[in-house]
Amino acid sequence: MTTSEHDTNATALLLQSAAARAAGYLGDIESRSVAAAPGAVAALKDAFSEALPREPTPAADVLDLLDRFGSPATVASVSGRYFGFVTGGTLPATLAAGMLATAWDQNAFSHISSPAASVIEEVALNWVRQALRLPGEASGAIVTGATMANFTALAAARSRVLADVGWDVDADGLCGAPPVTVIVGEEVHAVIPKVLGMLGLGRSRVVHVPTDEQGRMRSDALPVIDGPTIVCLQAGNVNSGAFDPASDIVPRAKAAGAWVHVDGAFGLWAAASPTLAYLTNGLSDADSWAVDAHKWLNVPYDSGLVFVRDREAHQRAVSMSGAYIMPSGHRDAMHYTPDSSRRARGIEVWTALKSLGASGLADMIDRHCRQARRIAEHLAEGGVEVLNDVVLNQVVVAFGDDRRTDAVIDAIQADGACWAGATEWRGRRAMRISVSNWITSDSDIDKSAAAMLRANAAVGP
Repeated sequence: MTTSEHDTNATALLLQSAAARAAGYLGDIESRSVAAAPGAVAALKDAFSEALPREPTPAADVLDLLDRFGSPATVASVSGRYFGFVTGGTLPATLAAGMLATAWDQNAFSHISSPAASVIEEVALNWVRQALRLPGEASGAIVTGATMANFTALAAARSRVLADVGWDVDADGLCGAPPVTVIVGEEVHAVIPKVLGMLGLGRSRVVHVPTDEQGRMRSDALPVIDGPTIVCLQAGNVNSGAFDPASDIVPRAKAAGAWVHVDGAFGLWAAASPTLAYLTNGLSDADSWAVDAHKWLNVPYDSGLVFVRDREAHQRAVSMSGAYIMPSGHRDAMHYTPDSSRRARGIEVWTALKSLGASGLADMIDRHCRQARRIAEHLAEGGVEVLNDVVLNQVVVAFGDDRRTDAVIDAIQADGACWAGATEWRGRRAMRISVSNWITSDSDIDKSAAAMLRANAAVGP
């Protein structure tokens, strides 16, 4: 078929084949190695190492090639025994909705370009606001992930704190602007310095506040705030899952005129659980919040969310206008996100929340935290050192000194029964276990703990 031909029957058969292959992949997921199959990556490279084809290839052949060589080379991150990077799985409803949304192929930059995407996104944002207990007046946007969510929020923060001292950074830039102080904890996630660099606020100009043994910012060490200032708090330490003490820090920071931002990539979802919401006390009084949907909400990659209390500052920082960019009279996403053309991620976010409901979301979050405690208990009983207080869905363990810990992690990953990644925690090499997949069962937890203990026993002293 050439690009100028369209055979609806052939397209339907192709989509049916793709759905069958996807279903087959998911149907086999529990029996396959969580790591890429041995030799699969090399086979993929060999099969795909060719010059750009001169002639067209039938779509069915392209799909077959992709499935035969691509599927075995994937890391089974949708498996219930994958515990890396706080990766959520994909809820069945969101997978199906994503397929439909891809067929729609909507450009969700404005209400005019896609009324359907615009309406669904606005509902989805309202539901997330409710689930996370954020102020109703906060504007929201759906972006690629926590990096762009933090970028958007901190762009709004930069705009507001400089406007407060008479400088319009969005019109005049940073050259000659008053300096902006950014305060972070010593355990700040690496994405925040990256974003600060992109915003011209500098990766190295931040003020680091000491943290306690769980990685929480020490409120007693908060410096005196003077002049344009942004304070970045963490909801869910990337290793331990601990929360900065917002109830102590937020009132002090805001009384001094600072903007308080919350990096809550996964931890902010604790607010959706009645039993865990206490961990987020004080965070709703902040000025902006960043969170991932592709983590604990279990929608497909990529999907992040940002909320900003000051709607005007939010729009001022990232809005756009142009000759053909006409206002629709409705909410247009292009005025709330760094990107313009964008896929309709709101459809998957809406689908996840509609399919789970508030109770299903809370139950999933509670179950994952219980399972994190369960795997920590299994490992501790087997002589493994658990390094953190397991307050959320994160477990950090060590298998001895750094050399031995690395060796055990390598053995676990090579075994393929489960997957967890290496990390640095308070000056030590460690393994980080993140429980965040909707499909993870207690049996998955028990099998994974047993595999980890086997690897630990197999590695010499």
